[in-house]
Amino acid sequence: MAIILVVDDELGIRALLSEILTDEGHTVEAAENAAEARSVRERLRPDLVLLDIWMPDVDGITLLKEWGATGLLTMPVIMMSGHGTIDTAVEATKYGAMAFLEKPVTLQKLLRAVEQGLAKPAASASRPGPAAANPHHNHHLPDHSLTVEAAMTGGAMLPTVPLMLGPQAEQSFDLDRPLREARDAFEKSYFEFHLAQENGSMTRVAEKTGLERTHLYRKLKQLGVDLSRNKRGGAL
Repeated sequence: MAIILVVDDELGIRALLSEILTDEGHTVEAAENAAEARSVRERLRPDLVLLDIWMPDVDGITLLKEWGATGLLTMPVIMMSGHGTIDTAVEATKYGAMAFLEKPVTLQKLLRAVEQGLAKPAASASRPGPAAANPHHNHHLPDHSLTVEAAMTGGAMLPTVPLMLGPQAEQSFDLDRPLREARDAFEKSYFEFHLAQENGSMTRVAEKTGLERTHLYRKLKQLGVDLSRNKRGGAL
């Protein structure tokens, strides 16, 4: 599979995207700022980069321009932002980004964008620059006909931790309580059961329960499911 670099200053988003892509079989490296991203890009030559626009030191558009101007844009780059506009997306593709995802990123949109990015040869930035350092990549002008991806749901992406729950005992519920409390107790048991059945794989639990992965994380947090005591043990 591919080597993917995730660049975002928010720890929770880095962790969530890393786990999703690792579940898909990719090797993921994370960076919290432009300096770390430069270092990882030089060391690993990733096959694809997910790059946040708003970062505290050097923003994503500036880093994208830098890579293009110095011949280092030898891999597809997908831009991300929670405050993006159409103008921002157009600017990003102008400087070599192949797609733009608005946060919170849904599971389907993320995986589709990554799949499309890995299927395309790397785009060189529209600004002229020296020859790329890696001669094995093909170069072409960025495809500005790509659709700008927009988020389908509101709310922020939540941080994640590895999961693994042990076998679940038979459950009993106290029905002599308010409906909402009884329903929350049932839903908590329901999700804990499926997490155990799927060995903690959030991707498979989301598919099995019919929820978007970002919705699933929010639901688990709302129900008070204790994620910190669980460890997936490397299961995919």
